[in-house]
Amino acid sequence: MSKPRQILIADDDPHIREVVRFALENAGFNTVQAADGRETIKQFMSERPDLVILDIVMPEMDGTEVCRKIRANSSTPIIFLSSRDEEVDRIIGLELGGDDYVTKPFSPRELVARVKAVLRRGENLEPATGANEKRFDSQKLLRSGDLELDLDRFEARWVSEPVALTITEFGILRTLLTYPGKVFTRDELMNSAYNYENIVTDRTIDSHIRRIRRKFSAMRADPIETVHGLGYRLGSCSKASE
Repeated sequence: MSKPRQILIADDDPHIREVVRFALENAGFNTVQAADGRETIKQFMSERPDLVILDIVMPEMDGTEVCRKIRANSSTPIIFLSSRDEEVDRIIGLELGGDDYVTKPFSPRELVARVKAVLRRGENLEPATGANEKRFDSQKLLRSGDLELDLDRFEARWVSEPVALTITEFGILRTLLTYPGKVFTRDELMNSAYNYENIVTDRTIDSHIRRIRRKFSAMRADPIETVHGLGYRLGSCSKASE
């Protein structure tokens, strides 16, 4: 029997933490809790959870700063919680590297579904076999020019240099790389990254695309091409000339 996944619940409201804990443990997860930002970082470092549920407004250190610190060296999935339903909050959360966003008040059942869906992205990143998918040394790899995705190890590389991606970012890039030349609408890309019913805006996918491009920009690369009025497709995956 596989070990239950562990979820870190970070919120300064003890009632919310208890509601989330109860729902997650009933669904078969283990949980650990934190009541402020600094405690969240300590628990994250010591417990190494499989996913973090992170409130945006917390004492000691707010959720956005906690996310920045986690993203400095980890791609562990993060689901933001917020009492505000403003689109700018959602976009900021995703720009920082969040994988999903839930607004309070929320349904515990929906939150559990979101947790399961985000974790499934890490488990089921392998899509239907495309023409660009091959096997190398018993590992499933996707390659195009200088870009390589290792589906077994969940690693992205550009000219052999690692590029740290979140689960959502990896899923988007995997979809484009599996079917080079195909133009994907925003809906199609998000359906590949969010395998559950959820309303995702155009600005959400654009935020993820911007983050992917920002991570590759240091290598003078842009693996995603914008097709104006339609969506996105795999771009040039060759190292730019000096």
